[in-house]
Amino acid sequence: MKLEVKIVRKMNNVEINKNIHLSEHLTSSSVATLGHSSELDGSRLSPHFTLGEMTKTQAKTADKNIPSHVHIENLKRLCGWLEMLRSEWNRRYGGLSPDPSLSREGSRDQEEPIIINSGYRSEAVNKAVGGVAGSNHLTGCAVDIHVLGKEQAIRYACILLDIADESREDFDELLIEQSAKSLWIHFAVRPFANRRRVRLMKG
Repeated sequence: MKLEVKIVRKMNNVEINKNIHLSEHLTSSSVATLGHSSELDGSRLSPHFTLGEMTKTQAKTADKNIPSHVHIENLKRLCGWLEMLRSEWNRRYGGLSPDPSLSREGSRDQEEPIIINSGYRSEAVNKAVGGVAGSNHLTGCAVDIHVLGKEQAIRYACILLDIADESREDFDELLIEQSAKSLWIHFAVRPFANRRRVRLMKG
């Protein structure tokens, strides 16, 4: 079945499967200076992703990892892709999660979420967590996506590649990364000059 995706470059006009629309731009400049309060957590960048979850970190830094308006625009662009990933994952594989807490047990009433490990990082946060210099996380253009194993990581990656092909929009990085204890997808979309860098498995 052909994947139905339409991307408009203005991300507040993105249409996903013809029935999901991104929220309007955050209009109050004070929102980006609140820190990780309940108000920040509730500020939606898209129907299923908040500013709080896209800036969360366990690193304790003086700057509190607060993004600028430019960073927020980049995060909203990224959330457009995440919304399409969420929608298509649930259409194809909903209820098949190996994690029982996320399984829908055949029900179509609830959808499995896309879980974010890390999104925007300030310079201080990036240094504290051992991020690379020049990381796309520093501009709000990258996200690390939680996966439950190699199979889910590969399926997420395939969906993101399908979205890019169907929409004729490019991404900058699609990497399956791992540490000694965990596995995740690093996905990045820049405003321009995207390189479509793909690494689906590290040897």
